[in-house]
Formats: sequence, structure tokens, C-alpha cells
Amino acid sequence: QVQLVESGGGSVQPGGSLRLSCAASRIHSEIYTMGWYRQAPGKERDLVAIITNGGMTIYADSVKGRFTVSRDSAKSTVSLQMNSLEPEDTAVYYCRITTGGWTFWGQGTQVTVSS
Repeated sequence: QVQLVESGGGSVQPGGSLRLSCAASRIHSEIYTMGWYRQAPGKERDLVAIITNGGMTIYADSVKGRFTVSRDSAKSTVSLQMNSLEPEDTAVYYCRITTGGWTFWGQGTQVTVSS
């Protein structure tokens, strides 16, 4: 079973930066897509950014120009660099991987942006 371990969440002031990382283990396929989603209290879980096996990326309009998603295929790791953070970015962030026709989720990590 694929397992995802997330790290890097925390609290930061508006305008600050955080870097989230997600390491996947027990992956038996070399072809997979990884991404980040977030869920604020009372809201749906929404796409933040995804990156395909070939390095193509998709970002939510609300984070374009501020967030950057990247991957290290050799280490089966995906990262999310978050700059110019805003209070509206406060949410639980979830790592997701799709491989072999299956989707797996990380446990989530809290990101809080406030003064």
C-alpha cells in the first residue's frame, strides 16, 4: 500500500513563506502524478497544484505566481513552495498521488497565516 508522509506546515505572518514536502513510499510504478489540495473550515477540498510524471504543472488561479510545485522522481517526493502567503491560504493541505489507477492521500498538514 502506498503511504504518504507530509511535513513543513506551520504558522506564518502574511507575506511570509513556507515549504511543504511529501514523501511517498511503497510505490511499485514509475509513472505517477502528485499534487496538493487544501481544505479550509466549512469549505470543499480544492486543488492547489499538481505535477505530472513528465513535469507538467497546473495551479489554482488563486495561487498562480505565488506557489511553485516541484518533484524529485528519484526520491518519490513532491514539494510546494508557498510565497507571499495570505490569510486566505489558511487551510489543511493534503498531498495526493495517483498511480496504477489508484489515488492515495496524505494525512494533511495545517498551514495558518495570520498576524
